[in-house]
Amino acid sequence: MSHDTATPMRPRRFLPAGPLTGRIRVPGDKSISHRSIMLGALAVGETRVTGLLEGEDVLSTAAAMRAMGATVERVGEGEWRVHGVGVGALLQPGGPLDMGNSGTSTRLLMGLVASHPIQVSFTGDASLSKRPMGRVIDPLSEMGASFEASEGGRLPLIVRGASPAVPITYRLPVASAQVKSAILLAALNTPGETTVIEPVPTRDHSERMLKGFGADLTVNVEADGTRVITIKGEAELKPQVIDVPGDPSSAAFFIVAALLVPGSEVVIENVGLNPTRAGLVEVLRQMGGRIDFLDEREVGGEPVADLRVKHSRLKGVAVDPAIAPAMIDEFPVLFVAAALAEGVTVASGLDELRVKESDRLTAMAVALTLAGAQIEEREDGLVITGTGGAPLPGMAEGARVTTHLDHRIAMSMAVAGLASSSGVGVDDIRPIATSFPNFEDLLASLAG
Repeated sequence: MSHDTATPMRPRRFLPAGPLTGRIRVPGDKSISHRSIMLGALAVGETRVTGLLEGEDVLSTAAAMRAMGATVERVGEGEWRVHGVGVGALLQPGGPLDMGNSGTSTRLLMGLVASHPIQVSFTGDASLSKRPMGRVIDPLSEMGASFEASEGGRLPLIVRGASPAVPITYRLPVASAQVKSAILLAALNTPGETTVIEPVPTRDHSERMLKGFGADLTVNVEADGTRVITIKGEAELKPQVIDVPGDPSSAAFFIVAALLVPGSEVVIENVGLNPTRAGLVEVLRQMGGRIDFLDEREVGGEPVADLRVKHSRLKGVAVDPAIAPAMIDEFPVLFVAAALAEGVTVASGLDELRVKESDRLTAMAVALTLAGAQIEEREDGLVITGTGGAPLPGMAEGARVTTHLDHRIAMSMAVAGLASSSGVGVDDIRPIATSFPNFEDLLASLAG
């Protein structure tokens, strides 16, 4: 859905809450949900998925795979059946694929299409249409695909797939799981060996899931930590049964809220703790956050646990830039935690945040300043001087932060409102539905 035109803006004021208590389960991991539908659509036979995130971004992926020939059906809450067409058998869609607000859908599907003999037009909402696609276009062009993009390599754009595509060895110039995944997906229908060299490790859901579906994929880690990922095409994927763990990026908002609101104790069930995604928990523990892992287990090749989170006095830290790829989407809510910590938190090496759904560095600096936090914005990060545990002052009645159609800005500032004296107004909560449709209901259930 296109938030800029489809429905009126929905402003909301988030007010300070009493202690947050109870048990919740957050929606399924978005990264795994996207990939389970895409790979299910490329396998021959029926893939069954439970715990799928039913946000608009994932539904955009489902609609796109339907348009290219797969059968993708919802058979119950979070329960889906995917009948795939097989690698190499994607069909020409009848019209443009509307990706809504989903950068993941767009970049990964560009990779899928790049090695199939079809032509696909991608469109998106105003926010997505500002996001650069050049970093995906470059390697896929080397593989033989051709592109017609809007100015600056942006949407709307047309991909003409190559048949056969050419295997490449590609060293990622910036840490990006989406670029890596786009190349690996293109490689599925490319004869020969394609190699991606990853100097800085990023989330590895694609590698885990491709192996699970039967792709011939190897990962070698060199002495300096560089990961060399090699995949052989043309692949034959086998259907799977997938139970999607809870999304750590969605759990992040409740983890921080429970740490900040006095008297809180919350258990968040079934959270995925893939080491390439668990950076936020590590940093919050360094800050003094009390976060316990209960019933640690493995589900579908992914580590999972229930998290018990208790209100804590947090201390500012210098966040190691090396951990950034393992928590890139969680920085907006970390900035909220830092704003109430004792002392100074320095976060650097975050240029990537300037090309997300919004420029998240500037957006969060402006929003938190409006809420009364002390923020210094730098070229590649923020320096935040915390309140020492006191609530943020909050905002005057009628004042609202600008979310720029960015779901993570909206949810982060909702958490800031809970941890404020007078509340925080948000200009538009519609984008929250893209990743977390029941966010407000879960928040209300914990606030009692």
